[in-house]
This record gives sequence, C-alpha cells and structure tokens, in this order.
Amino acid sequence: MFIQTEDTPNPAALKFLPGRDVLTSGVADFTSREEAARSPLARLLFEIDGVQGVFLGSDFITVTKAGDKSWQVLKPMVLGAVMDHFTAGAPVMEQAEGEIAADDAGEDSEIVSQIKELIDTRVRPGVAQDGGDIVYRGFKNGTVYLQMRGSCAGCPSSTATLKMGIENMLRHYVPEVQQVEAVA
Repeated sequence: MFIQTEDTPNPAALKFLPGRDVLTSGVADFTSREEAARSPLARLLFEIDGVQGVFLGSDFITVTKAGDKSWQVLKPMVLGAVMDHFTAGAPVMEQAEGEIAADDAGEDSEIVSQIKELIDTRVRPGVAQDGGDIVYRGFKNGTVYLQMRGSCAGCPSSTATLKMGIENMLRHYVPEVQQVEAVA
C-alpha cells in the first residue's frame, strides 16, 4: 500500500492520501480521543503522542499535530498507523456514515439555498484539496456563519480565505450577504 502525503496551508496539519476511499459519504472531524470513539481509525491515530486532531474526508485523512511536535517524528508513525488500519480491513467508522455530517433539516429560504449551493460547488472542493472542510452554520442579518474544519481550522490563512475569498464571492452572487464570520 502506498500512502501519499500533501502539505496543507496549515503547518500543523498534514494530508494523507491512502489511495482508496476513506468515507463514502460525509466527513468526520475529531478533536479529541473521546470524540474519536466511533472511529477505529481515528482512535488508532490518537494513540500517537502529538496527534491533536483527525479529519476524515472522502479519500483523505488530515492529521493535526500539537505545536511542539515535529512532522519528521510524527509522519512515519501516522503512515504506519494508517497502513496497519487499512491492511487489517478494519472499518473507518463503527456507525452509519450518514450520521457523520448531517445538514440542518427543514426548508431554506431562497437566499440560504443560494449560499449553500455556492459553498458546496465553489468553496468546498477547494477547501477539501487543502485537507479540510467548510460547513454552513447560519445566516442572520446579512452575516453568513461558517465553520472551518480539518486542516482549515486554526490555519493561519483561514481568516484571509474567509474574508478575501469566500466573503467577496458570496457578496458578489448574493447581494444580501454583507459579511462572513467563522464560528467554532
């Protein structure tokens, strides 16, 4: 098994590409051992000293390290854990993947539908290439609330991405949007 790695804009996060599907639908974001209870793969990665976060996408795994740890030390351990997991044929998740990233139910206004469509078609693919995800969290009084996940959470350039990229694009296509704010 050959696992590729890619740098992300966040120096604390590294993207691992195992060359096979990780999740067939949705994404999963774990920021602690406790949250990782439903994922054998994430649990295995959190056993490595220095792993601070695990983000699972369709065909990639983004691992975030503690600031005092070196990728030179962590990367071989993460590669080994990912290889061991997939070689053993263990499941990535222990529950239905559809429960991982459920969107809000109910009807959206036309404005919210436009915002979500733009995020899904124009923003999420680019953010996923960097090992992360972006989730719509609301629209109120001209402000769009978005949550950055994976390598994008805590990334030094995420504020610029939100303000200069996403905010400008949304304001261009949806005049009702005045600003974009990140939420935790």
